[in-house]
Formats: sequence, structure tokens, C-alpha cells
Amino acid sequence: MISPFAIMSTAAAVALVILGVAFLLAGWRVLVGPTLPDRILALDTLSGTAIGFIAVLAVKTGFSLYIDIAISLGLVAFLATVAFARFVMSRAPVAERHSEKKARAPKKPKVAAKRSDKNGRRGKK
Repeated sequence: MISPFAIMSTAAAVALVILGVAFLLAGWRVLVGPTLPDRILALDTLSGTAIGFIAVLAVKTGFSLYIDIAISLGLVAFLATVAFARFVMSRAPVAERHSEKKARAPKKPKVAAKRSDKNGRRGKK
């Protein structure tokens, strides 16, 4: 019969291998990602994978402080993802920015025509 420790050790080893592959693939996406949102999503995946590594190590070693570290990393990663998303949303393509600047450009004030009285003279009455 297989001991519970052997099952736990094997499961942890398999989980670490899977997380390692996920970490490498996400790292590749960060480096090669065609767009900025792809890179941000890959960074979020990297942080989730790191949290998984820490959780597996906590289970494997029995050291419960690792769980607190994983929770803290999760909170920081969430805030970083929100900040990156706000940054991406605040950026606009160059063509849109150029057209917005034209639309917001101050127009020259129109000079009001001087009034003329009923005799056709200009100026004050």
C-alpha cells in the first residue's frame, strides 16, 4: 500500500512541474507578447503561478507562514493588475489623441460686429 506521505510528495512534485511549465510559458508571453494587454495578462499569470508555487511549498514543507506570504502576494498582484489596467485604459491610440486635440483646440473668438444706429452711423448713441 502507498503511504500518504508518498502520495503527497508525488502530487507536490507533479504540481511543481506543471507550475514550472506554466511559469515558463507566461514568461515567454511577457517577453514576446504582441500587445501591452497581453503582457499585463501574462504578468498576472506569473503572479498567480508564483502564488501556486508558494502554496505547494507550504503543503510540502508544512510551514504555514508560506500561506500568509501567498495571500499577501495575491493582494499585491491584484492591485498591480488593476493599476496596469487603468494605465492601459488611459492610453489612447495616436490617431484618437490627435483628433481629440483638434476638437479641443481653442477656437479664435469671433469679433462682434459694431452696431449701427438707424441713421447708419457707427459708434455710441
